[in-house]
Amino acid sequence: MTSKRALFAGLGVVVLWAGAFPAVRVAVPEFGVAGLSVARLSVAAAVLLLLAPVLKVKLPALRDVPLILGCGFFGMAAYQILLNWGEVTVPAGTASMIVAAAPLVSVAVAAVAFGERLTVIKIVGSAVAITGVALVASARSELSLSSSVWILIGVTIVQGIYHPMIKPLLRRYSGVEVATYGMVAGTLMLLPALPGAWGQMGSASAGAWWSVAFLGVFPSALGFVLWGYAVGRLEMVTSTSLLYLVPAFAVLIAYFWLDEVPVAGELIGGAVVLVGVVTVGLGSAVRARRTTSAVQHQLQ
Repeated sequence: MTSKRALFAGLGVVVLWAGAFPAVRVAVPEFGVAGLSVARLSVAAAVLLLLAPVLKVKLPALRDVPLILGCGFFGMAAYQILLNWGEVTVPAGTASMIVAAAPLVSVAVAAVAFGERLTVIKIVGSAVAITGVALVASARSELSLSSSVWILIGVTIVQGIYHPMIKPLLRRYSGVEVATYGMVAGTLMLLPALPGAWGQMGSASAGAWWSVAFLGVFPSALGFVLWGYAVGRLEMVTSTSLLYLVPAFAVLIAYFWLDEVPVAGELIGGAVVLVGVVTVGLGSAVRARRTTSAVQHQLQ
């Protein structure tokens, strides 16, 4: 029963995070890049802080503050600014396909920072996924490798850095605690942008504010809570593989919400990205199983 609940929680995260891409497209024209970033993180941080006593979130140790600040910068502040900036001109579905390549960056960071070995499967999978990103980026003649596409590649990089950065924290704190620390840190980093963005935020329509409320409460706050629950109860391979569904749901939601119709090249490129990322994930899973089997054999 617990594993089924965790699986449903993970699927809920997929839908929530997929819905964030079209919601950004709705809100960013009225809020602006900085205004949307501050508003979304502020709402999410407020919700998580209100839930902190119920979820038994404790204060972090002083020694972990530098790492938490790094997570807040890469996973929250930089991610929000770059994603909002990129989606000013790039369709929501296209953006989700490019960002889907973030696990490739995580693999590279893990290899450098944690000494994880780069296998042939990982290298091949990475090359395939990068090819897919290029296909997505060049599918629309007005995009090509424009500045907006490069900004979204930046989103992929900062998100890819964030995931391995939280690994040491997750050994000492729950997923909800790590999300709360990062969300609060990211919000504080963006608060200096509030005065300059306040005028544009004040003139935003009710529809844009509803999009911000949705982004802060659901994909950010609830999404991270559900993700912490799922990751804590599912195998890492299972939970990570669920995220491969995000672009498919993002394209579907953007179609019904924004009437965005993906072109054939984007769909082909998105599929290539997923094939590459899944290949990398399978390579990691096979290696992990071999290591576990070898350890068990030695113990016997």
